[in-house]
Amino acid sequence: MTEINAQNIRLFRLYTHHLDVGREKRCIPEIVGACGMQNTPPGAWETALFNRVPDCSLADMNSLLYSEKSLLQAWSFRGAPVVFPVGESDAFLSALVPGDNEDWIYTQGIAGALEFLQMPFDELLDKLKQVMPLLDDKTIESKSALDQTLAEWMLPLLPFEKRDLWNSPSMYGAPDRQTVGGAVVSFLLRPCAFLGLVVFGERVGISPAFTSYKGWLGQLLKPGEDAARKLARKFLHCYGPTTARAFASWLGCSEKQARRMWESVSEAMEPVKACGKGVFILSDDKDLLCSPPSLQRELLLLGGHDPYLDQRDRHILLGNKVLHKQVWKTITNPGAILRYGEIVGIWTSKKKGKGIEIKMTLWNYASAAKQKLYDLAEGYAAFRQQKLMKIEL
Repeated sequence: MTEINAQNIRLFRLYTHHLDVGREKRCIPEIVGACGMQNTPPGAWETALFNRVPDCSLADMNSLLYSEKSLLQAWSFRGAPVVFPVGESDAFLSALVPGDNEDWIYTQGIAGALEFLQMPFDELLDKLKQVMPLLDDKTIESKSALDQTLAEWMLPLLPFEKRDLWNSPSMYGAPDRQTVGGAVVSFLLRPCAFLGLVVFGERVGISPAFTSYKGWLGQLLKPGEDAARKLARKFLHCYGPTTARAFASWLGCSEKQARRMWESVSEAMEPVKACGKGVFILSDDKDLLCSPPSLQRELLLLGGHDPYLDQRDRHILLGNKVLHKQVWKTITNPGAILRYGEIVGIWTSKKKGKGIEIKMTLWNYASAAKQKLYDLAEGYAAFRQQKLMKIEL
């Protein structure tokens, strides 16, 4: 069985994530569609695209997302906001609809509300689906307003004896701002997203806005029979060598759902060994994994939620597991400093007066790299249209 070493895996993934060399704007659909770009915290996808297409400005990105509408933002894998090409909506949305006896992604937390209401999940989802078409000609600003508006629309569809419970304060941490109904809607919005019933519209200041797929694009979502197969191939191509369990973790779905999707591409994959473990790759990727393309960029400053950092086998990126908690946190990950695909440090930025300050921490400090890192920091600040006030290394 072919053995793939860690360095080859890193170089291969840099290539499949389009990080090996700065790309041209014409490649953006392919780049963003490689495995989607998470946009939480807001702006994460912009930093990710900047690292792949350095001459793509914030104005260009806004145009692609809001004017041209060739890119779309919607809740996708793990229930996270993800930006992807409109033409690949089936892979990033429809593919996530569960099969028989499979749970919906990001809905486990709804159990407390269901018990309180004494109502089944499917009944509530069906009632929400009935009112979702009202979004076709409406845009709602802010997530909390979306939750409560939809909960109000659902109220007349509920049994009379459930309505007071529906309007009771939420048991999920914001009882002064959210009702039980609003909390139920919040969980059910992910299934609605996968069905093409809700997407992100144009951001208003710091607030997200929401409408329907049809309202935003003028057409309904077309599921596509091979949507699951396309998404599984994307994962294998961007994160291979890998496993079905890693796929389930990346999707945030049950192992049963991941296995079904995984098996849809079984004829296109083959087993290999990576770091002594049995894993799988797309057969078409074998030659590139054994002889990865040459790397033209030694150092990178990746944003904290860059797709490249979303690898489940984190030891490939950072061998010292003690340092993993500094890179991958529960919320608000720092950026990662990469050298030939390996994480060698972290970085953060914060607004300061009329500019930003950037702080870098290197675990393997190389004085020769200092100026290169400063140059990358200057480039990032310019992209963000901010003056770089200070760099701390």
